[in-house]
Amino acid sequence: MIRIQNIYYMLAYAFQVLHEDSYQKVATEEFEYVSDLFAAILAIGIGNQIKRGLGREYIEKTEAISSPTGKINVSSSIKQLSMLRKKLVCDFDELTKNAYVNKILKTTSMLLIRSPEVAPQRKKALKKVMLYFVDVDEVNPRRIQWSSIKYHRNNATYKMLMNICYLVIEGMLLTERDGSLKLTRYVDDQRMHRLFEKFVLGYYRRHYPQFNASPAYIEWNVDDGVIEFLPEMKTDVTLYYKGKTLIIDTKYYGRTMQTNSLYNSHTHHSHNLYQIFTYVKNMDTTNSGNVSGVLLYAKTDEEIVPDNEYMMSGNRICVKTLDLNMEFTNIAEQLNALAEGLLL
Repeated sequence: MIRIQNIYYMLAYAFQVLHEDSYQKVATEEFEYVSDLFAAILAIGIGNQIKRGLGREYIEKTEAISSPTGKINVSSSIKQLSMLRKKLVCDFDELTKNAYVNKILKTTSMLLIRSPEVAPQRKKALKKVMLYFVDVDEVNPRRIQWSSIKYHRNNATYKMLMNICYLVIEGMLLTERDGSLKLTRYVDDQRMHRLFEKFVLGYYRRHYPQFNASPAYIEWNVDDGVIEFLPEMKTDVTLYYKGKTLIIDTKYYGRTMQTNSLYNSHTHHSHNLYQIFTYVKNMDTTNSGNVSGVLLYAKTDEEIVPDNEYMMSGNRICVKTLDLNMEFTNIAEQLNALAEGLLL
């Protein structure tokens, strides 16, 4: 389990914009459901975006108009006999706030407004900002092309909002048997895994700038230089400090241990352990022992909680658990101790 309030903190480190003063009230409120938290963030975020100005984009239109603009479509004008009405059919671009990102915001907001688990005051706040979206269409949430959203200087402030929408639609939306849509109470593990990764990276970037936290690509340490067909190695989080390196691979699973029911035994997930070992040994090309690796799991309700350290071929490999169902100050202490214990 994870406290709903801690999801806010995770989002705040993943998306630094949530540290702005306008969101501070959210940090102090109590939420029973994650959908209620997302509604609170969106209501504030959309309100801030309205103050900055809603994003607009050009859409192609073909219309019979009395004052020609754009390119006159002669064939359509003849077919429609528009000239008899003293109009010409023109093809032109119109700047409108019915932009794709605004459509996604409205679609997500309406899903939250219809959800029984969103508090009345949050619904009221969302309805208030939706008054500015009267001319914006909703879209089919199942057909949103997330990869088509491109961020640039004029719409960069939408990035956090789109990520909240993504968590709601891709991580919580269910289709009922009658075809209606319903939000679940929890974000699915796949989306939480990505948020967990971004949170850990954002935390170390904010509180330990001296560690230069970043994802890192690792080259295969091959003898003959041939790397064709070898898979890409990219770490979730890599920390550097005074010649030492710490690779952190984050994991968010329903179960942190693999079990053998026949022998009633528990072991670490073998592929995860192989992966972090491979990362460490390929980065430590000189076998200095100054590269360490950590498998960092989000704690589950299992009785066995991984907390192990091993020396493997001269390198420290750890399997640790981060308990997200506690006060955030305790979570911060766990992260601090992890990095400081292996780097300082």
